[in-house]
Amino acid sequence: MLGSRAVLLLLLLLPGTAQGRAVPESSDPAWARCQQLSQKLCTLAWSAHPPMGHVDLPREEGDDETPNDVPHIQCEDGCDPQGLRDNSESCLQRIHQGLVFYEKLLDSDIFTGESSLLPGGPVNQLHSSLLGLRQLLQPEGHPWETKQTPSLSPSQPWQRPLLRLKILRSLKAFVAVAARVFAHGAATLSP
Repeated sequence: MLGSRAVLLLLLLLPGTAQGRAVPESSDPAWARCQQLSQKLCTLAWSAHPPMGHVDLPREEGDDETPNDVPHIQCEDGCDPQGLRDNSESCLQRIHQGLVFYEKLLDSDIFTGESSLLPGGPVNQLHSSLLGLRQLLQPEGHPWETKQTPSLSPSQPWQRPLLRLKILRSLKAFVAVAARVFAHGAATLSP
């Protein structure tokens, strides 16, 4: 019978376990860890901007015609229970693409000078958690292509508070759906 040290050594030598990868060879993520991070993202997204009461954001021209300028998880992404059971890769790739999109926005000048960006501040914590979940989803050895990237032109200081609200509002919706996907995955697809 193998001792506990021999079993541990054997586990470390198995492919996928030595590197501590979250996405093993089968491309299924560590659902429970993704669930934890996505729930944390939801909480942080809601606390990232101080409450300002009800704010009607001005509509931009073309808002109705261009709903795809920010990532959305849609039916064809396969994030429904049957799609996750059959092949979760397209759903996970869509969530990964969205996380990359929002990471770039949080790195932009729109959030420069925001007091909540200080180390340990809500936006900084949100950015760190977003990065952690994105890295957890990234398959090792074959990175996913990012189809949607934000078109970033320098913003004016007067625009930034409204842009922050708009970005955080769409991020809240995105991470709420992603958290539901990971909750379902953790409950039904984890080994």
